[in-house]
Amino acid sequence: MDVTTDSAAPWLIAGLGNPGPEYERNRHNVGFMVVDLLAERLGARFKRHGKAQAQVVEGRLGPPGPGSRRVVLAKPMSYMNLSGGPVTALRDFYKVPTARVVAVHDELDIDFGVLRVKLAGGDNGHNGLKSMTKAMGPEYHRVRCGIGRPPGRMQVADFVLKDFSSVERKELDWFVDRAADAVECLVSEGLERAQGLYNS
Repeated sequence: MDVTTDSAAPWLIAGLGNPGPEYERNRHNVGFMVVDLLAERLGARFKRHGKAQAQVVEGRLGPPGPGSRRVVLAKPMSYMNLSGGPVTALRDFYKVPTARVVAVHDELDIDFGVLRVKLAGGDNGHNGLKSMTKAMGPEYHRVRCGIGRPPGRMQVADFVLKDFSSVERKELDWFVDRAADAVECLVSEGLERAQGLYNS
């Protein structure tokens, strides 16, 4: 059986971030925030996976009935720059085609509050994507959550590991909600539809 055409295979939605309470509200952890909200929508809690260094939730996303899709929500617990190992282990465990893997991540080159949904491409210097691409190739989907560029001369590493500003926090719940909607649309209605609705 060609796994790439296996319509029964689940989607693997990997929110990228760093584990631990000190990183919880950092810009770099917006991927965790999105999959946390998706888990909340499923009424489920993350549990540690036995075969991968990750926490997972299994369920169905999308409208009830034939439009819903099996999904595995995942939070790698390896730290951002080693995300590829846990995501690849989950992909293999659940027999997910790489084209059904979705990385939800922060994106410096997009303004805060703006989303982009895409398939494949480069890593744009993002260590989580770099690790995933090295482990499985670039042919996975991305839901890119814009965080904007650091102000002045602030280093990128310092910027992404800071919490969102007080101004950004006023919009953050709305932004995370919209990103979660984009993930649901991608898995249930496809890339073109998700791009048309969410690539603002």
